[in-house]
Amino acid sequence: MKSVLIIDDEPPIRRLLRLTLEPAGYRVFEAEAGQLGLQDAAAKRPDVVVLDLGLPDMDGLVVLQRLREWSTTPVLVLTVRNQEADKVAALDAGADDYLTKPFSTAELLARLRAIQRRAPEAQAPVFVVGDLTVDLAQRTVTVQKSEVHLTATEYALLHELVRHAGKVVTQKQLLRAVWGPKAEEQSQYLRVYITHLRKKLESNPQQKLIRTEAGIGYRLLAD
Repeated sequence: MKSVLIIDDEPPIRRLLRLTLEPAGYRVFEAEAGQLGLQDAAAKRPDVVVLDLGLPDMDGLVVLQRLREWSTTPVLVLTVRNQEADKVAALDAGADDYLTKPFSTAELLARLRAIQRRAPEAQAPVFVVGDLTVDLAQRTVTVQKSEVHLTATEYALLHELVRHAGKVVTQKQLLRAVWGPKAEEQSQYLRVYITHLRKKLESNPQQKLIRTEAGIGYRLLAD
């Protein structure tokens, strides 16, 4: 049975969605706020998320951006916002599709089927290699079960390496992802922060987790 997480603060909408989705074979989870939705997404690992943008604790775009830091779960935005700018912002933030309220239940089901067919393989929210554990949902990093404090930049760099674990990530890719497109030639930034990460993450100097691929970039071991 496929599962769906509804993140919407309106009880009538959640009830309507449940009445639509359960007969279609979905197991339904509900969250009435953004933070609860993020927690449920991490704990329950739904196959698809239906997300409202107007939430009481944070904007739905923020929820989407935080979810996309660690998850590739398909997301259908379902909202009253019908301006083109809102649609563009949601799609740019990582939404797979966008549907406005009021909506046709048949169209909703069809769109959910479509985004699940296109969905990439889900990324596990916890990455483990050697003594290193990175919980992408909770944004925590531990080495030998002791939490390690990383700066925002260090975490962003590690996150990008984890996303491509086992593969070489070029210097330009890392610079663009962490510092932005204008930093693509600033390789000294990268060398400094890679050194910081190695000092914090590699408990055994003889077993390097972050490998340098000379003249190309860096690779985080996957196993």
